[in-house]
Amino acid sequence: MSFFGFFGNKNNLEKIQEYLENSAVVIDVRRLEEWNVGHIEGSIHIVLYLIPLKIKEIKALNKSIIVVCKSGNRSGQAARLLSKEGIDVVNGGAWQDVAKLMH
Repeated sequence: MSFFGFFGNKNNLEKIQEYLENSAVVIDVRRLEEWNVGHIEGSIHIVLYLIPLKIKEIKALNKSIIVVCKSGNRSGQAARLLSKEGIDVVNGGAWQDVAKLMH
């Protein structure tokens, strides 16, 4: 079951849609092997453990951020890290769910 379906978080879904409409950047925090199997076109790949090292680069994007992964766990961790750094971020959960919202 997808992240949205499992948690049924309508507010988060609406927030993700709003971010997408406002040209947010999607950052995928999965491992390279997972990314290579499939990802959102135009998204940025930064493995979760590298997020703390990439804060300056992410801030320099000067955009809202949607973080995605396989299920929402790693993207949740990334969202908390980025939020603590003052970055406007939302946990997008599973990348496939966000990809569906982009069509």
